Amino acid sequence: MAVAPVSPGFSTTVKALRLREWQLGPGQPTLVMDLFSSEDFHLIVDDRADVHVSSKDGRFYLGWFPLGRPGTNGEGWRIAVTGTAKVPGYSLSFDTETPAEIVAATVTRVLETSRRV
Repeated sequence: MAVAPVSPGFSTTVKALRLREWQLGPGQPTLVMDLFSSEDFHLIVDDRADVHVSSKDGRFYLGWFPLGRPGTNGEGWRIAVTGTAKVPGYSLSFDTETPAEIVAATVTRVLETSRRV
């Protein structure tokens, strides 16, 4: 008696899997930096070529660390908003390979939530 061999896995098609292409790689960091005006923000490039942006009131910070933020495991972007006496602030981070378009979208939304007092 012969038994047909069973192949591992399952049978499907590309259409059934609904494959997508996903944006990968760091992209162009200028997409993020171009969101800041010198009227409202300070921009500093340090001796490691890391870029630091802060609001003139000092409550918003963005750091871009192309080679990774010192003391971290590959953190490439850091966003922080300082809280108040009544409401705590928050921070976000992205690794060095996060597409700049994703960081730019996040920064855009954070800036949209701010208002002048």
